[in-house]
Amino acid sequence: MSDLKAISADVESALERVRVPAYVIDRHGIIRWINSAAKKIVGDVRGQQLTSVLAPEERRRGREIFTRNLYGPPQGSDNRGVVLGADGERIEIEVSAVPLKRGDHVIGVFGQVMHIDEDPPEPPHPSLTPRQAEVLRMLGRGYSTAQIADELHLSTETVRNHIRGVFQTLGVHSRLEAVALAHHGMAVAN
Repeated sequence: MSDLKAISADVESALERVRVPAYVIDRHGIIRWINSAAKKIVGDVRGQQLTSVLAPEERRRGREIFTRNLYGPPQGSDNRGVVLGADGERIEIEVSAVPLKRGDHVIGVFGQVMHIDEDPPEPPHPSLTPRQAEVLRMLGRGYSTAQIADELHLSTETVRNHIRGVFQTLGVHSRLEAVALAHHGMAVAN
């Protein structure tokens, strides 16, 4: 940052004007700042909890990711999720977020939206829990149990339990059947 100070750069003004959506959330989960590009997606949500912009099935996971970004590694993390647009429409985004520090203290999270998909997939089945739906989507992308566990920061046994729950809810006996049924159901719904 000393290089920016040396040239007297107005970084805040630049972040406000850049066309990449960006945000700052304080350590309590309150959205404190969003730039104009972010406002175009979710509206002016300053002062609201971060979960207020997330789709209902994403809220628990969103809090987990936020906490991990606060207390986890300094390089932060990249994650995908579904937010609710200012018009209530579902929008899938990919964000890159890092802890925001003042001295040695983490005071919040700074993030930028890296990708926006305005036609996110619908939940694969109405009876699945949000976590089961997420696991099923990852199975559809070819993830192994270990890869899902690593991505979601869960134990492999917990992922196996979610997969068993998916099988039971969908009435199937294999990953392939579950993915095919979810894909077929989504194709019929669309």
